[in-house]
Amino acid sequence: MRHLDTNEHKKRMCQLYNEISKELFGFGTTLLRATVDGDIVTLVAKHRRSPRSDAMEKESPGLKLEVDFRMSLLYKKKFREKLETEMELSIDAVLRDYDSATQWAITNVILRSSD
Repeated sequence: MRHLDTNEHKKRMCQLYNEISKELFGFGTTLLRATVDGDIVTLVAKHRRSPRSDAMEKESPGLKLEVDFRMSLLYKKKFREKLETEMELSIDAVLRDYDSATQWAITNVILRSSD
């Protein structure tokens, strides 16, 4: 396994994360930090609130939750693909939790160990 706990690797992971945010939502994050602890990469992100998202939440809160859930699944899929193809990482899982009330997201990437 490559040593990912370098500024260069963390910066690249953050760039890929932000690219997906811009692709899916039209804008990047307001805060984004990556940490590496062994086989686990954690990204902590503060996202911008979308005016469309606010409007949907007022009109149809249930639909808003469903859309948030589906977008989070799509985010994980795209992020995994980018990490595997552009950084050549072997990944066991990408886990993501997003709190729509505060716009915070935590993404954990579990790397496949080489044993």
